[in-house]
Amino acid sequence: MSKLFDLQGKTILVTGASRGIGFSMAEALAQHGAKVILNSRDESALKQKVEKLKEAGWDADYVVFDVTKAEDGLTAISDIVQKNGSLFGLINNAGVQHRSPILDFTTADFEHVLSTNLTSCFSLSREAIRFMSNSGGGRIINTVSMLGPQARPTVPAYIAAKEGLRALTRALAVEVGQKGILVNAIAPGYIATELNLALLENKEFSDWVISKTPLGRWGNPSELGGGAVYLMSDAGGFVNGQVLAIDGGMSIQV
Repeated sequence: MSKLFDLQGKTILVTGASRGIGFSMAEALAQHGAKVILNSRDESALKQKVEKLKEAGWDADYVVFDVTKAEDGLTAISDIVQKNGSLFGLINNAGVQHRSPILDFTTADFEHVLSTNLTSCFSLSREAIRFMSNSGGGRIINTVSMLGPQARPTVPAYIAAKEGLRALTRALAVEVGQKGILVNAIAPGYIATELNLALLENKEFSDWVISKTPLGRWGNPSELGGGAVYLMSDAGGFVNGQVLAIDGGMSIQV
């Protein structure tokens, strides 16, 4: 049974992986044999995380680039392929949040969130597909959100980007499936990460999250790892164009 989840020999790039759910997914993939390439803009944080993985006996490296700069992403992917011989997997996880009432929400802020959370996923996926198409296939996972089908005030750009990323996931899945490239998404619920620190510290909001989640708590970043392993491994070999919700049941509760 364990062979279903074996990722030995697979090189996987995870963006936004210096902390939070990005690192947790990378850690789980490495634990199952993958060589993980961690990305963010913070080289110091990446070095620390890669060292932690190596100390555990796992294979890891890092690459520093800004996902919103398409040319830098292309160069990074090319370098990864040249250094490792292939690129089997890509997890588009890098993201930002901006909260503001709509009348104070600037166009520049809106475009920044879309550029980071959606456009970068398109450009990185395109370049990854270029290499995967010539090497027998691969896997792409997009980190979307419970938000999208559901909405909350003050985060219109985030909701628009994540809903767009759901659509992009489906569009790519039907276009490149015949090349052996599977494209899926993971939709986290409210996870206790640095990105959600302001919400965690807001007792009223945190209590609301707990009350609306059937499991009665926030999720832990480590609980995203299993989903990533499943979708990257042979166990998920016939899963394409789907969104895996990891939200404690919040999205289905009335």
